[in-house]
Amino acid sequence: MSVNDRRAGGRGGGGAGSVVVLGATGFVGRHICEVFGAAGWTVTGVARSVQGPPAPYDIVPLDVVDAEPGRIAALLAERGAGVVVNAAGAVWQTTEDDMTRANADLVKQLVAATARSAGRPRLIQLGSVHEYGPVPRTGITEDTPTAPVTPYGRSKLAGARALLDATEAGAAEGLVLRVSNVSGPGTHRASLLGMVAHHLATGSPEPLRLAPLLAHRDFVDVRDVADAALAAANSQASGQVLNIGGGQATSVRSLVARLTELAGAAAEIVEAPSAGGRPPEAEWQRMDIGRAGELLGWSPRRSLDDSLRDLLAHARDAVHRESLSSALQVARTTMAVSDHR
Repeated sequence: MSVNDRRAGGRGGGGAGSVVVLGATGFVGRHICEVFGAAGWTVTGVARSVQGPPAPYDIVPLDVVDAEPGRIAALLAERGAGVVVNAAGAVWQTTEDDMTRANADLVKQLVAATARSAGRPRLIQLGSVHEYGPVPRTGITEDTPTAPVTPYGRSKLAGARALLDATEAGAAEGLVLRVSNVSGPGTHRASLLGMVAHHLATGSPEPLRLAPLLAHRDFVDVRDVADAALAAANSQASGQVLNIGGGQATSVRSLVARLTELAGAAAEIVEAPSAGGRPPEAEWQRMDIGRAGELLGWSPRRSLDDSLRDLLAHARDAVHRESLSSALQVARTTMAVSDHR
């Protein structure tokens, strides 16, 4: 399918095309839906459950991990999808089996589903820097050997290979975007930066205990990741891996200190060694993002400082909403008790 065909939108009816985004209510997926919508695409989000405020695009409740390829193909045909962006997956607070199903097996099902679809939608797979595993202190290029040492990294690599093998065999069209560590508004609380931002947003006087902050990692803002997904959808490149990151190795300790500074609070951060240690891949990462610039015309536009500010603002809003919700629930309970008297 050509770029013009994808933009025509088929049955989608949108001015720029029709896109189906898996994991649409997640941290990254929500931003991808917003960016495609702002660019004039007809957006259909797919999520296991539909929660939160109404979105300006359709969200179809479907657990794609358990769905058969035929069911997914029917959905793509119904929505006239020219592009499918896979932002679904499992990373936080889950089992290794769940990671395999959500990060590897799902991609195989998507490849099978798109092969059945008229026009064969273009598939954009969001991969991870953790697919590379331990690396030397040089830039990670797309040619760096992959040797992941974590269940998450292994499962994401298996998903990437499923798409790459299919494109090589002529059974699929698409790209793997290998994404570095993502920050910005909506960062998951189970992540390091999300955990710190939430702690600062609550104003808790208790110290926050963390593992030693020795790592240097590559960070990219979630909105820049969404921009990369849009650029990949509009590209004719296929069957390749493209690194999507900030292009710098940044001290994690300095990021935590900067978040604390931005919060304007005298929060106590305590670094305490963990009993189990951690894999060496966590120590140093820097993505070489030159190929994404050459093929997609993409480069990150948001600074880390802006990303941290927006992360903190979002965390504060979330804490405020939760406080109001709790107060409302208490009031309802009190009124119910009074009514029974």
